[in-house]
Amino acid sequence: MSDSEATPAEVAAAAQPPADPPRPQTVDTSNEALRDGVNRCPKCGSTDIQLRVSAGMLVCLFCRYEWSEAMIEPKVSGEAPLQDLTETVVASGATDISPEVSGVITLKCAGCGSEVVVNTAAAMSSRCHWCRHVLTINEQVPNGAVPDAVLPFGITRDQAVQHIRDFAGARRLFAHRRFRSDFAPEKVVGVYLPYMVVDGNASADVQGFGEVETRRYTRRNGDHDETYYDADVYQVGRHVDFTVDDLTIESSAERGNMNAFVNTNNVINTILPFDTKSAVQWNANYLVGFTSERRDQDVAQVQPVLEDQLLSIARSQVEGSVASYNRGVRWEAEHLSVHGTRWVSMYLPVWLYSFYFEENGRAMVHYIAVNGRTGETMGSVPVSQGRLILAALTVGTVLEGIALWLLVVMS
Repeated sequence: MSDSEATPAEVAAAAQPPADPPRPQTVDTSNEALRDGVNRCPKCGSTDIQLRVSAGMLVCLFCRYEWSEAMIEPKVSGEAPLQDLTETVVASGATDISPEVSGVITLKCAGCGSEVVVNTAAAMSSRCHWCRHVLTINEQVPNGAVPDAVLPFGITRDQAVQHIRDFAGARRLFAHRRFRSDFAPEKVVGVYLPYMVVDGNASADVQGFGEVETRRYTRRNGDHDETYYDADVYQVGRHVDFTVDDLTIESSAERGNMNAFVNTNNVINTILPFDTKSAVQWNANYLVGFTSERRDQDVAQVQPVLEDQLLSIARSQVEGSVASYNRGVRWEAEHLSVHGTRWVSMYLPVWLYSFYFEENGRAMVHYIAVNGRTGETMGSVPVSQGRLILAALTVGTVLEGIALWLLVVMS
């Protein structure tokens, strides 16, 4: 039989359409107690509920009873170790967003039967105009508005204002005068930002070349000396198996698109990490009094970001094993194998202060962000170029004076 001929079985196999990739396993994280859209106090049945930030607890404004929803971690992780994760597991709040689903949701009031419209792009709750029940979005409608879990605020507004005031005060010397005069940290806003929290089981192979210096010497080249070195070059390869637990990735395209020419929202990444193990099952009452953004990216869209971060982790894992190459290692080939992942959609709390600044026809929004759990603060303030130049000249003059004094002392 010639190489160009094919058996009937091969012809039949070639005619079959390619197999679809395996569908991810879905874990239902919906809060069973909230399916009717009315969040009632477990003690008195009132629907007037909000978060008491200082305790991280929901409080009934009628009978003052306090409680917290159950932790989300046991519901999604189970008992199996991360090393045994071999497939893609997606919590129900992180499943793909249906493009035909609108952000406008109609709720039927369980108290009186009337219909109430909620725009999830602006709010997650509304009050029935007939019976005054507070209706909240708790069903995981596939529009990205309802996550699997929420990490409640633990830093109060007053504490956030003080963090922002301290941060700006430490930079007051170089701040633009308009910022100093218009600075109003009391305008801080509490916002829940959407993230994917990912567990992963992966391995990686890296290949490259490492150098070990064997000799260093100096040669005269014209009017100056040049330093040379000899080195042995080795081909280096490493394999590493590793797991990640609660890796946090932004799931909003707007937050992920960090255009430093128009805003400084990249400061959000600098206030990580969050204590995501303390996140609880979704209850829209945690959002009362705060704003929120809606997730607009699916698992597939966030996957490249995850793989980049996993490769960075792999490089750091092998770093200790190549310390003997004192001239360093240049990695030229990398291969990542992701054996299994678990995805949870989560709202994380941030206190955010913004300052709009325009100079020479260029507009910029400066942000100062406070981690709503730890108080970690980072941000940017518009600077005065004149003050920076004056400071540089002053420091330069002082250093020159010190150098001259040392020369006099040593002579």
